[in-house]
Amino acid sequence: MLNVERNILCPYCGEKISIILDVSVPAQKYFEDCFVCCRPILIRYQAELGEVTGLEVCTENET
Repeated sequence: MLNVERNILCPYCGEKISIILDVSVPAQKYFEDCFVCCRPILIRYQAELGEVTGLEVCTENET
């Protein structure tokens, strides 16, 4: 497992939060709760050769 830390903005409250991405897999889609407002954030990302090549952060209704 190879992890990369990224900072994102919560799409609900706008607070900057830190997330950990497992870049040993080519793509993932999952929900993570905001540490500030506790609302579910949809996180989608792609990775190649241990680097994040795409990252999208959305509200749960934007699935």
